[in-house]
Amino acid sequence: MPIKQVTAAQTDTPDKGKLTVHVTSTLGYIPVQNATVSISYTDTGTTMEQLQTDSSGQTETIELPAPPLEYSQIPSEPRPYSDYNLIISAPGYETLTISGSEVLPDVTSIQNVSLSPLEEPTPEEEITIPDHTLYGDYPPKIVEPEVKTVEETGEIILSRVVIPEYVIVHDGIPSNASAPNYYVRYKDYIKNVVSSEIYATWPESTIIANTLAIQSFTLNRVYTEWYRSKGYDFTITTSTAYDQKFIYGRNIYENIDRIVDEIFANYLSRPNITQPIFTQYCDGHRVTCPQGLSQWGSKYLGDEGYSAIQIIRYYYGSNMYINTSEEIAGVPASWPRYDLTIGSSGSKVEQVQEQLLRISKNYPAIPSITPDGKYGPATAAAVRAFQSIFNLPVTGVIDYSTWYKISNVYTGVTRIAEPGT
Repeated sequence: MPIKQVTAAQTDTPDKGKLTVHVTSTLGYIPVQNATVSISYTDTGTTMEQLQTDSSGQTETIELPAPPLEYSQIPSEPRPYSDYNLIISAPGYETLTISGSEVLPDVTSIQNVSLSPLEEPTPEEEITIPDHTLYGDYPPKIVEPEVKTVEETGEIILSRVVIPEYVIVHDGIPSNASAPNYYVRYKDYIKNVVSSEIYATWPESTIIANTLAIQSFTLNRVYTEWYRSKGYDFTITTSTAYDQKFIYGRNIYENIDRIVDEIFANYLSRPNITQPIFTQYCDGHRVTCPQGLSQWGSKYLGDEGYSAIQIIRYYYGSNMYINTSEEIAGVPASWPRYDLTIGSSGSKVEQVQEQLLRISKNYPAIPSITPDGKYGPATAAAVRAFQSIFNLPVTGVIDYSTWYKISNVYTGVTRIAEPGT
């Protein structure tokens, strides 16, 4: 694992970034209230802030020093983000230390934390977040065909594109049998990779284009069962040579969190090809990839006003288009294809009311409601509270993003533990 580079530029922090910490139990979507979060600058170790979590397991959002914004706008020797160490403790839970949580200027970092219940005295757990891929030294990707077939038969392994509930992430190269596997919710995996591969300070169209490439890359691995067909027990690896960078325990960013919630079911396709395209990409500065997307190049195109699809077609060709999976695994029922709002009624309203009522038992900031199939002011208030907690636009309307976020949280709170734990 690459080691964090410590440079004099870490003291060059005239700008501000924001940080919020969300603490839950490893047993599921159970918020940990009254957890203490101590924040210190990596270089000095001196505590700068000490925060407490609320009934939703969340701290307030605070401002912290960060390097100048321009450091993240061009390939830069000065590191464009600040590193912070976090110590998270709560009664009845093991203390967790996170080293190297990254704060960029002008955006909000979300540090998700999962604490293990304290069964017996154990050493404190520590997570070390290595350098961002655009700043650290990582191996370039191995070139692969963008469309995969099974040898000789030419048949694709799966019959349809499905958004999985989980991916199994192997933390190393495929042949490293000693590396751990992590069960990660698909959307959480994508948010982690996007936050690890590009900077959240880039134009939104650039972030969307890169997110689509990352999702299509991932879904190609899922669709073709690429590693399972080779005898491995995982979906994808964390190796930048073979796949894309996932960093266990790292922070994500509020704007990336929102974008992935909006487009997580999308991927990239070509005409008459069913499978998601294996959309390779590279940084475009230290490593070039003539057949793939340049991350830095996509940033400059975003600066020039290119839309996400224009950026995609600039690199992958004019016959690349955005497709959407009709099947999303692990949710109680699919999106009704229209917004639910005050005045809506029926079985879909009642279903989501039942889910919100169950979620409110874990998250008491969400007011309890009666599942009657009628979308009135009380339901809208519960939806607004849910949206506020889970970083969604606070509208009181259940749109596509809110529907699937409610479904995801509902499945989380109704399970005792995740697979493989």
